[in-house]
Amino acid sequence: MKTVLVANRGEIARRILRACRQMGMGTVAIYSDADAGALYVQEADQAVRIGPPPVAQSYLQAASIVQAAKEAGADAIHPGYGLLSENAEFARLCVEAGLTFIGPTPEAIRQMGSKVEARAFAKAAGVPIVPGSVGAVATVSDAVAVAQSIGYPVMLKASAGGGGIGMTVAKDDGELEQAFVTSSKRVAAYFGDSTMYVEKYIENPRHIEIQILADQHGHVASLGERECSIQRRHQKVVEEAPSPGLNEETRTAMGQAAVRLASTLGYVGAGTVEFIASGKEFYFLEMNTRLQVEHPITEEVTSVDIVQWQLRIAQGEALSDDVMNARVRGHAIECRLCAEDPVRFLPSPGTISALELPVGDGIRHEIGVQAGDVITPYYDPMFAKLIVYGKTRDEARRKMLEALEGYVVSGVKTNLPLLITIMNSQAFVQGQTHTGFIAALQAQASS
Repeated sequence: MKTVLVANRGEIARRILRACRQMGMGTVAIYSDADAGALYVQEADQAVRIGPPPVAQSYLQAASIVQAAKEAGADAIHPGYGLLSENAEFARLCVEAGLTFIGPTPEAIRQMGSKVEARAFAKAAGVPIVPGSVGAVATVSDAVAVAQSIGYPVMLKASAGGGGIGMTVAKDDGELEQAFVTSSKRVAAYFGDSTMYVEKYIENPRHIEIQILADQHGHVASLGERECSIQRRHQKVVEEAPSPGLNEETRTAMGQAAVRLASTLGYVGAGTVEFIASGKEFYFLEMNTRLQVEHPITEEVTSVDIVQWQLRIAQGEALSDDVMNARVRGHAIECRLCAEDPVRFLPSPGTISALELPVGDGIRHEIGVQAGDVITPYYDPMFAKLIVYGKTRDEARRKMLEALEGYVVSGVKTNLPLLITIMNSQAFVQGQTHTGFIAALQAQASS
């Protein structure tokens, strides 16, 4: 590969462009009218306008992006995360155009993109899944029958879903019947697929994901786990590596299950296998067939550059012994910086009038903006990630707290107050994190 087009925007585009430059590759950025002056556009060797601000008219225009790559002389496309990164049709278009898609095969994306199909595949691969319907539930009565067999409460989910859209907890037949009707309509409108399935609802579990790298020669490496339990509306807010809540037996078993799933799938590239864990039990949740927002914390504790390895794997390179035998050392925490109301979680678009980033040993920034930039209402409100590394979890937590308190953003509301509250909370200090963490924190504050 000589020239890579990055089919993304913001901080993740900058991250990928940096890796390409470090490997001596040419770079091409794409941009909407709203991003014409963005940092990542300025940093690329070439930049191609892709359309007006709305993502449906720009960053989701698969055929236009492929055409832009060809016209710019790119021979590969990196999809980043979000947008078209898990779109099997986009991957297929890249391959058919003679471009290297820096990610898994279209078939692997399609198979894991259907949560119903992924659950069935995981079960066949010997990976534990949450009790529930292995396949889809076609009718309300089918959903109720499954729920009655496994016991309430249950979680109704969309097979093609993401970001928590369509996920509903039901405590009895009546709630499930109502949820089935409303959620089916909602996910059909969002994803063009109304397929639903039912799982046992496990209250306040830990959300754990295993980072894997797999080459074209059949080698699969596990780079350890990340704890991603602190969420709001099923969107992650704080992540850390390793998890403070796993013992070595569970950690090893989870890593082996992730490798087994990827090997059985014939997976190639970077990916994560996500689990929910309760006590010593863990269950397959889904597989993300792309780079994750929180990949930097794994890089910090393993010294493996995941983005560079995506590029190496796409060129046919075999995983090195350093990757296959990577060990986790120390502790890393990532906080997502979002332009949003820290209480109501509503986006806060506007112009960043001032921006000062904390500096110091073990502090890393992945950021897509600078002072004077506009946070628009068209895209995700996350504009930066703050990552810290420490020899111990407590050192990392203290370093993160100090960095957050030294972070200055003016002109827009941000979630900095929430992140500081999390770092200060006794529950976080003690490693007692779970998916209901923020709700519990808010309830405690209001009592």
